[in-house]
Amino acid sequence: MESAVRNDALQIISRVIEILETKGEKDATELNELSNNTIHNASVFQDGCSVSIAVLIYALSKIIQRNPEFDYNGVLNLLKEARDNLENDKEDDFHATIKKLFSEISRLDSKIRIYVQKVINQAQIKKGSKLCEHGLSCAKASHILGISQWELMNYIGKTNLAENAPQIIGARARLKFARSLFA
Repeated sequence: MESAVRNDALQIISRVIEILETKGEKDATELNELSNNTIHNASVFQDGCSVSIAVLIYALSKIIQRNPEFDYNGVLNLLKEARDNLENDKEDDFHATIKKLFSEISRLDSKIRIYVQKVINQAQIKKGSKLCEHGLSCAKASHILGISQWELMNYIGKTNLAENAPQIIGARARLKFARSLFA
């Protein structure tokens, strides 16, 4: 793992721990904003670690939003373990802890298990669209997140992402501009 990615992941996980330890009314909102900031880094580094963290944070924000009484001590302990693994350059242990975090979120409650899986899937799709906003192709974003291109394109089709895309410049205009550089 690149040192820039590792340092960024450390900062983000430390911020999530800080948010969860203070346990306030705005936890879900702060986590959602942090997830959106994290996805920008994922688009820059194009690594699975940043994407996993962004999806994890987004899933946590949705669970807390829907269940404010949610006891996240188990999740908090695993986050601290993940942070410690990163600080000690134990990359394999870090990835194993991230997998444990996803499992822990899924095992919270038998009724919520299906919901959590759906939230995680929706989080991956939403974060995939954010990656596309930052310039990645649908194919690359879906590959990084491990989702199908169809799911991602279906979601993007329901947003106004395509409407906000920059205007495409035709081949003739590009050629004319290129020729003007050498004239």
